[in-house]
Amino acid sequence: MFFGMNFKHSQSVLIAFLVVLICVSSANAQRQWVGSWAASQQLVEPHNSLSNDDLQGATLRQIVHLSLGGTEIRVRLSNRYGAAPLRFTSVHVAKALAAGSAQIEVASDKPLSFSGKPDVTIPAGADYASDPVNFAIAPLSDLAISFHLDQPPTQQTGHPGSRATSYIEHGDFASAPDLHDAKKVEHWYFISGVDVLAAKNTSAIVILGDSITDGHGATTDANNRWPDVLARRLRAASGTRHLAVLNHGIGGNRILLDGIGPNAMARFNNDVLAQPGVKFLIVLEGINDLGMLTHNSETSPIEHEQLVHGLLAAYEQMITRAHAHGITVIGCTVTPFMGFSFYHPGPESEADRQAVNAWIRAPGHFDAVIDFDKILQDPDHPDHYLAKYDSGDHLHPSPEGYAAMGNAVPLALFISGSRFRGKSRFRSDGK
Repeated sequence: MFFGMNFKHSQSVLIAFLVVLICVSSANAQRQWVGSWAASQQLVEPHNSLSNDDLQGATLRQIVHLSLGGTEIRVRLSNRYGAAPLRFTSVHVAKALAAGSAQIEVASDKPLSFSGKPDVTIPAGADYASDPVNFAIAPLSDLAISFHLDQPPTQQTGHPGSRATSYIEHGDFASAPDLHDAKKVEHWYFISGVDVLAAKNTSAIVILGDSITDGHGATTDANNRWPDVLARRLRAASGTRHLAVLNHGIGGNRILLDGIGPNAMARFNNDVLAQPGVKFLIVLEGINDLGMLTHNSETSPIEHEQLVHGLLAAYEQMITRAHAHGITVIGCTVTPFMGFSFYHPGPESEADRQAVNAWIRAPGHFDAVIDFDKILQDPDHPDHYLAKYDSGDHLHPSPEGYAAMGNAVPLALFISGSRFRGKSRFRSDGK
């Protein structure tokens, strides 16, 4: 009798355990990791680098603006352009209290681990993701990522165009409520992404671009780049609030040649295909290729022709590679840049831009098109920006121009069954 009761009890415990296991497995099967914030990595140029003294035994606190929220997150660190292993002695996350401040919500602070350990050494050329951590954070909120380095790296990996203030202070203050004596810089270092564990129907939109996507001319700590505007609109609409926006713009970036950072074709695997949960790709690239051709002097007609051909071939490659991974590809027309003195554009450069834009708009290439050229141009002088959308340099939009861009993206592009999906032309005024 005693044995029989124990056997029955054991059976009940086993059944209960299996039920819990099945429920947990089922719940996990309904969730996936999706990028909520990301930044393209590059070898930081000397004038944007921190000194060895800055990084010797220092804490860096960096603020990033998430698109998706969640209850479980992980952080991706990067030593992609390092020449030697890089050790992080401690890494913490917390809710940031306010834009432009190093203060954190103390109760929210949590240490991260890497394979169960609080420190991590990342090999040269590598990225590392932290272990998942329970961390409830709302969509469109600011996350503080703080870490301590005991030794400075020989080469720095980062993203100079943060449009956000970062804070550096000597000592290990990764969990400190504030960094009172911090040095302030407007760059990110060694952080490449934040992912959230989200519902299975959640996915990410990657925006591959140059300084116009990176937000040159946007307001520091205001999150008013055009991808930020798009992220807020997606969150406000019931049919698209499950979508993240990952800004993979690099200032000065080109498609065919390295410039500031690796060319778009070279970074395509890391910045597009490897992003967690990516389902859509928006491409706004090419203006720097067109402009740099005449940076030093005008060139021959054959060189103009070869450049245009190379850009169109590269777009085709992007579309093919993305489609192989089930990613919808949306092309954006190249915006006006006549009058930008650094590039010395003339009629030949404008003809190149028109040829590229004609191909982008033509059916049968991109899955859909956003016509930023039409949105930003002066109707009376279509090779120039409309004055209110011009930052003043005739290449980069003003904050008002970025708002116009973000508001012009039709949200229906991202809704299954929409009349815009699968078409190569649609209204690009946001309606």
